Amino acid sequence: MIRSAAGALSVFLCLALSGCGWIKPEAVKVGLNLELTGDIQAVGTSAKNAAELFLKQVNAAGGIKLEDAAVPLEFVISDNGANASQAAAVAQNLVTRENVVALIGPNSSACAISASGIAESLKCVMMSPWSTDPATTMDPASGVPKRYVFRACFTDPFQARVLAGFARRDLRANTAAIIHDPAVRESAGQAALFRETFLAAGGSVVADETVAAGNDGLDSALAKITAAAPDILFLPAYYSDAAEIARAARAAGITSTLLGSDAWTSPEIIRLAGSAVEGAYLSNHFSPQVASVEAKNFIADYTAAYGQPPDDVAALTYDACGLIVAALKQAGRNDREALRESLAKISEYQGVTGTFRFEPGSGDPLKSAVILQIRDGGFHWVTNAEP
Repeated sequence: MIRSAAGALSVFLCLALSGCGWIKPEAVKVGLNLELTGDIQAVGTSAKNAAELFLKQVNAAGGIKLEDAAVPLEFVISDNGANASQAAAVAQNLVTRENVVALIGPNSSACAISASGIAESLKCVMMSPWSTDPATTMDPASGVPKRYVFRACFTDPFQARVLAGFARRDLRANTAAIIHDPAVRESAGQAALFRETFLAAGGSVVADETVAAGNDGLDSALAKITAAAPDILFLPAYYSDAAEIARAARAAGITSTLLGSDAWTSPEIIRLAGSAVEGAYLSNHFSPQVASVEAKNFIADYTAAYGQPPDDVAALTYDACGLIVAALKQAGRNDREALRESLAKISEYQGVTGTFRFEPGSGDPLKSAVILQIRDGGFHWVTNAEP
């Protein structure tokens, strides 16, 4: 059982034997399948930054001890363009041509689900830092967990319970409206789960509107929501789309409290939406304001390297890297099947986003969420929500 993120960064220095020079062994290659361009490139940038910081720290500490050698870690970083088909092609290339031992990413659920099919068929471990859709790690046809696919974040069903519970209990919301994009898997899935859990908690959904790409239908949706005057308006959309809808809602005179999912995580939403999201709440995976010792060290190192504090994608990517390295060290071999077996046996891991607990046979960790409020141009911790 791995109990500390520091365990993934232990110093394993390979010293020269008497009279003999040290020969650099072959590196352990891990592929990163990231959204570096496309609609959510801020997500890919955060993941890339955290991964490169992790890589630098591991190799500065001497690499990874496999069997009797300290082996350098190498990342092969590829762009999936935030496109599901491209993400699958990237996964195929990283496994079959680059011969990586594991994949980290994609982050968006649509991309992660697409790539997970490739990882599963090629029997290569894939760890998604940020994909919350259950289908990432579960075969929807059979209902059986995928053997080679894991995640570093909570799932959408848990997130829906957290948001609905917070809205009813803490915000005392009796009525809710929802705007989502039916063509975006993440948006549609989170909308459906929130509606179900909010109703089960005794609330009433007075409007559930669909708005397609390009905000087609937004004016009509906002007119219905204005007439319904809900206590809260739930916007399960990526930060760029959520910012546009929030601005339009405020311009239409809607004063409902805005509620968002983890898709709002990027500070870009505050830059894009400005005062329209002031006072809004969202669920998230990480808050620097309630950080552990490990997390505070990571925050300091990341801020020093990139001039800004990490968001949750960065923190989750750092933890995904840590889990892979911890499992590699425990396996003792640069081998895909040995890595999978080792990763499946990690029952507890202390990362910068909290404590991970994996139940046997599941790639989904049991871990807490946080509720944040956007206030004074920043994200502020409100409360923790345990699984």
